[in-house]
Amino acid sequence: MKLATWNVNSLRVRLPQVLDWLQANPVHALCLQELKLADDKFPLEAFSEIGYQAQWAGQKTYNGVAIIGPAESTNVQRNIPGFDDPQQRIVAVTVDSPIGDIRIISAYCPNGQSVGSDKYEYKLAWYAALQDWLADELKENPRLAILGDYNVAPTDEDVHDPAKWEGDILVSPAEREALSSLLGLGLTDAFRMFPQEEKSFTWWDYRRFAYRRNAGLRIDHILLSDALAPYCTSCVIDKQPRGNEQPSDHTPVVATLDFTQKI
Repeated sequence: MKLATWNVNSLRVRLPQVLDWLQANPVHALCLQELKLADDKFPLEAFSEIGYQAQWAGQKTYNGVAIIGPAESTNVQRNIPGFDDPQQRIVAVTVDSPIGDIRIISAYCPNGQSVGSDKYEYKLAWYAALQDWLADELKENPRLAILGDYNVAPTDEDVHDPAKWEGDILVSPAEREALSSLLGLGLTDAFRMFPQEEKSFTWWDYRRFAYRRNAGLRIDHILLSDALAPYCTSCVIDKQPRGNEQPSDHTPVVATLDFTQKI
């Protein structure tokens, strides 16, 4: 089973790239973020034509998340229960697997704008609500994967120039602690389960030739529950789409789970 995440920074603009990528890289679930289109504008027919189904939570101009997969999903949840938020940042589904139901969540975590701003405080409150919800989800769904754009680089290893970014948004101590608290629920950063190349990033600014210089951050993550992590055999960053014409500023991350292993 392959699970992938990709912040596409406008599905309207990037739809042909997403369709091409799916056909070249078949997956059981592709979690998308920053759809930037209303619910009724979601291009379901385009995905259906290549054999995929979808669940999504759209929002005009901003945010928006989706989960694309070949199999029917159930128990669809939009947004964090009990957290009053007009922004569409969460969609969750349940899918079947050889070891039983798996709960898959696509998350677009807030950016925060700048440390100390109102949007920063919203980000921390959102993370706290996410943690409370995931604690309950894990009790009901021990086989859980939450994929998305977390807008947090976990350690200095995930930052191209730690000294330049020190204390800034995406790397501030409070943001890193919020992500660490999620891991403390019994989740594992799939990418760090395996040896990886130094300077491995998932996001590069459009400005100052950042991609060409590999001046990026690793802020897109696949977190696997304790019940799923032992089945993970690889987790890779696919940099190819970032080199496309008119690319997203993010690129896909893909984890492979092998359920034939004896755990």
